This record gives sequence, structure tokens and C-alpha cells, in this order.
Amino acid sequence: MSVRTPLPPRRLVRSLAGQLFVVQVVIVAAVVAGGAVLAYLFTAGRADDAARRQVTAVARAVADSPTVRDAAGAPDPTAVLQPYAERVRVDTGVSFVTVMDTAGVRWTHPLPEQIGRPFLGHIDWALAGETRSETYTGTLGPSVRVVTPVLDERHRVVALVSAGITVQSISARLRGPLLALVGVAGAALAVGGIGTYLANSRLRRHTHGMGPAELSHLYEYHQATLHAVREGLVLLDRDHRVVLCNDAARELLGLDGAVEGRPVDGLGLPDALLAAVSGDAPVRDEVHLTADRVVVLNTSTIGTGLGRVLTLRDHTELQALSGELDSVRGFTEALGAQAHEAANRLHAVVSLIELGRHREAVEFATAELALAQRLTDRVVAAVGEPVLAALLLGKAAQAAERGVELTLTPDSSIDDGVLPPRLTARDLITVLGNLIDNAVDAAITGAAANPGPPEVTVTARIDGDHLLLRVADTGAGIDPGAVDDVFRRGWSTKQDGRAGGSGQGSTNGHGNGHGHGGGHGRGLGLALVAQAARRNGGTVEVGRERGAVLTVRLPLDRPVREGAGEHERVAVAP
Repeated sequence: MSVRTPLPPRRLVRSLAGQLFVVQVVIVAAVVAGGAVLAYLFTAGRADDAARRQVTAVARAVADSPTVRDAAGAPDPTAVLQPYAERVRVDTGVSFVTVMDTAGVRWTHPLPEQIGRPFLGHIDWALAGETRSETYTGTLGPSVRVVTPVLDERHRVVALVSAGITVQSISARLRGPLLALVGVAGAALAVGGIGTYLANSRLRRHTHGMGPAELSHLYEYHQATLHAVREGLVLLDRDHRVVLCNDAARELLGLDGAVEGRPVDGLGLPDALLAAVSGDAPVRDEVHLTADRVVVLNTSTIGTGLGRVLTLRDHTELQALSGELDSVRGFTEALGAQAHEAANRLHAVVSLIELGRHREAVEFATAELALAQRLTDRVVAAVGEPVLAALLLGKAAQAAERGVELTLTPDSSIDDGVLPPRLTARDLITVLGNLIDNAVDAAITGAAANPGPPEVTVTARIDGDHLLLRVADTGAGIDPGAVDDVFRRGWSTKQDGRAGGSGQGSTNGHGNGHGHGGGHGRGLGLALVAQAARRNGGTVEVGRERGAVLTVRLPLDRPVREGAGEHERVAVAP
């Protein structure tokens, strides 16, 4: 026998739109009801005031009538005044007009049986010559009444006149306006309810029927995800204004202060990055350089033209490691080539010995050792910084393998320990390695235009309070018209087709992709040099001698510059 386990009761969660609908209906009903009550009280007050003014005017008119004054002294006032008072009552629309003597005994009344009986109400102030109104319950029920004196020629009170309108009559007058007011209030409530329902139906569609707690949790998840993810995320509206920018994007793009609501072209982004972001075509894994980072950009359109979403990944470390790996690979291949060359030379020495040419063997071996040791001794003696020394020796071997002579100028001198810790080995390899690789490519490419063997000359020395790294080649040089574009991402003479460019930005055998305008992938080499120089507060200059001359100056005793708005200094030597 199976036992069915009852499902837990489903918790009814009213959506945010439903809760707002109930609240808005209650508010609209309360406002309409309050307005109706206030309107009724205002109308009732005005009706009461109008009734008092009406009965006051009627009472004073009757009291001032010569007929009433003359009848007050007659033997039978009722015979004269009763028809007169009834006619006035009917003509003016009041409930009663009562004329009485100074003792309060009625001479007239709408009910004839009440004639001769005492007046129900206060007459003291009328006997004193004043006219006052009051609400009092008399023989006709509660009424608003006025009592005024009748004065003779000598201003003595000879009689009293009271006129009044019953409360029931005043209420009857209000019945019509009250019904109209109720109708208007009901129509207002219906219109308000329909409008509220339509507005909340639209809200329900936008909130997907979720309740406040669900929306709150969704927002918390949203915020936690944005702040936790290490990939930069930027949302733009259709006018290219920033809608959202998470912490990682702020860090990658170097943004400070309030960003939301600002146009993307006002964020100080590099031109190439701004063009990719602002374009209509989607971007897939496109590498861009900011002030001090290498980022990979992806873009896509939101919905049907609502805006764009940008994602950014930090490839700064990966790009630097790639450069170091390229250098190590180059060193390895150069060492392999040297080992092969050394084996050939060793075979030659052994062959000379076997032939009995011992003197020639010693001379050949000594000459080869002196040639190989000369550059090593020169580099080790001049450059005490081990990273730069190793880089120069490796690049010299690579250049020699490609048929280019790499020399170090006599004035080169860097003592060990003189460079500050903030000038990292990675930045030094990025700057000098890319400059040498570009120069070697340029020297090979320009060999046909310049007589003599291709050469690259390197200067590395301390110049005052700066580290000076200068690389010159025997290539064709850089076109002066292209100087402004040299350090722009994606520039290369091969890509742009500019004659006279120093190097073609081609990819060498080690996968470096160097050449003027080359680098780690076409158009990144000199851009990375400029970025590293800017990151360390330095400058880059473009000059010309036999070929292109690029000079980097890095300060030794100044703090690193910050901010993406600063650009490297580029100059052209005459």
C-alpha cells in the first residue's frame, strides 16, 4: 500500500504590481471619499449660511413693515398679521414667520392652533434691540431662526418678529447637490480604478509578475555578480551613454568618479578603443591598449537597438608573459643555432689536428673564441643590470643568426642596483626587446636601400636622472608623416602601405610579429613600448640617422605618472 505524501501548500505571493494596485485603489477611494465629505461639509455650511441670511432678511423686512408696526397697537393684531405673515412666508420660501408681543405670545404661526401660545426660543437679545440667529427646536422641529425687534417712532420695542427655515428644508435643498456629488465621486473612483489597473498591468508585464522580495533578491544577486566578476562589464544606451559600469571595468579603463549617465566619448578612452565601442558592428576578442593595460574587447547589441553591452578582459599580464616567452624562445633557438655552429667549428678544429695542422687549429680556435667573447665582455662590462645584459646577449645572438650585426655603443653604462624597484624586469624586456626586434626587422628590410651590412646599434646608459635606451637601425627610416601614428595600436608600415617605413611589421621566425608598428601581433610592438614608458613616467622619441632611431627615457627618481589622459612625447629629430 503506497502512501501519498501531500505537497506543501504553495505560498501565495502577490506580485509587486498587484500590491501596488490594491494600495492605489485604496488611496484613490480614500481621496475621493475625503473629497466628497469635504465638498458636502462645504456645501452644507454654505447652505446653512445662506439660510441664516435669508431668514434675517425676511425677519427685518417684516419688522420694518408699517403694517406690522401699526397692527402691534391694534386690539386684534392676529386678524391683520396672520394673512400678511403667511403671504410673506409663501413668497420668501421660509418655513415660518411668527409675530409676537414683547412677552413672547404668538400673534401669527403657520399652524393656527399655535397662535396665542408662547414662542419657543430665546427673545432676550431681541427685547434689548438686537437681531440674532440660532438653531432651535420648535413646534416645526429643529430650525435656523432669527428674532428681531419691531420698533415704533420712538425706537421702543413694541413687538418681535421671528423667521426661520427648518433643518429638514435645508437638507432637502442639499439633496440634489449631494446626489450630483456622489455621482461625480463614483465616476472619479471608477476612472481612477481603471487607470490604476491599466498602469499596474503594464508594471506587471515589466516586472514579470515578481513580488517585492523577489525583486529585492534579484537586485542583490545582480549587484553581487557585478562586483564579484573580474571581467569588465559596461552597458550603453542607444545614445552611447553609460548605463552601468562595474568595478572591474572601472579598473581596466582607469575611470574615476561618477560614470553612469556620461557619454562614452567623454570617458577619455583611446581613439581605437572608442571607435570599436561606438561602431555598429559587433567586436570579437579585439585587443586594445589603454594607458597602462592590454584589454580584450567584445561587444554586442542589446535587444532591438536598445544599446550595447561591452565586456573587457585583462590581458596585461598575459601579454607581458607572452613577450617574455617569445624572448626565452628566441634565446633557446639562438643557443641551438650557436651549439650547431660550435659543433661545426669543433669539427673543423678536430680535422685540422687530425691532418697534423696543429698551429692552424690553435689559431682558428683562438680567433673564434675571441670573436664570440668580445661582445659578451663588452655587454657584461658595460651593463651591470643582469636582465638587460641577458636580453642584449640573447638579442645579439638572434640578430647574428639573421645576418644583422648588433653592437653596443661605447658610452653604454648601467651599474647593477642603480635602477629603482618600480622599473620592473618585465617593463625593461617589453621596451628594449620590442625596440631591438623592430630594428632588426627594419635593418633586414632596408638592406637593399642602404649599402653595407645591416646593423643595429644599442645605447643603454644612465643620463642624469633618467635611464636612456636608444636603438638605431640601418633601415629606410620612418616616414615623418607617420610619426603621429607610430605608437597607435594597429599601425604598421606593411598594413598602411607607406613607403619609407622602417620595417614591415612582419612576423619573424619566433612568432614575435615585430617590426616598426609590429609587436606582439601586428601593430602592438611600439604601442606596448609607449604604454610601458608612459606607465613608468617616461617618454619616447622618434628620430632619424642612417635609419630610424627610437629613444626611450625612463625617470629614476620620480613617481610613476597616473591617468589615461597623458600621452607619450613623440618628436622627430632633424
